[in-house]
Amino acid sequence: MLKILKYSFYDLMRSRWSYVYLAFYLMLGIVLLFLNNDLSKAVITLMNVIIVLVPLIGTIFGVMYYYNSKEFTELLLAQPLKRSSIFMGQYLGVALSLSMSLVLGLGIPFIFYGIFKSNAIWDFSLLLITGTFLTFIFTALAFNIALSNENRIKGFGYAILLWLFLAVIYDGLFLMSLLVFEDYPLDQFSLFASMLNPIDLSRTLILLKLDISALLGYTGAVFKQFFGTNFGLIISFLALSLWVILPVFRIVRKSKKKDF
Repeated sequence: MLKILKYSFYDLMRSRWSYVYLAFYLMLGIVLLFLNNDLSKAVITLMNVIIVLVPLIGTIFGVMYYYNSKEFTELLLAQPLKRSSIFMGQYLGVALSLSMSLVLGLGIPFIFYGIFKSNAIWDFSLLLITGTFLTFIFTALAFNIALSNENRIKGFGYAILLWLFLAVIYDGLFLMSLLVFEDYPLDQFSLFASMLNPIDLSRTLILLKLDISALLGYTGAVFKQFFGTNFGLIISFLALSLWVILPVFRIVRKSKKKDF
């Protein structure tokens, strides 16, 4: 698996899209530092970009890499190699390369401008951690979609639809349910519904860490009471970890049963 991971990682590192992805975050970090004297405001702006862009890039790259390397994968399957090792190596190669582009692209400008001298280092660290989680989550979901659909058009369509649902449609349905059932106690429902969407969960963690939960009203107070504690933080990261583990488990299971 390590050899396949290494090959996939270096293959993506040679791709121009990886450099474009790295350059985008590098320029974004530099520009925000010039425009904002307050690093906390820069973190908020970056959060709005990362929460939407990272899942989209992870989904597209995952599906694209699987379909583009399909012939090479079939050649590897003819060798005495475990199927799980092949697909896990490819998945980790894609996820690690995208995560490295994100961390380096945002980390270099913030380190250069002395973020370690500011309290915003903790907010920025949480931003990178949640961004990395989202990369691993949506890359795994993309591989699941690609493994389940031989047709490339269907695969790309389902992948975009999944991102659109979790990034946009889910929030609308969630808010509508809160409005419809506003006369009922929705504390536990709100917490549970947030954990069912990794994008919402990541956004909530960052907003609470920036201590602007008052802008979220009553729901923000409920989130602050739970997610603002150490126990809530642990549960949140466990939920994000499950969002990684379960799709990865399905990749292994699907690859073993799939007829190539």
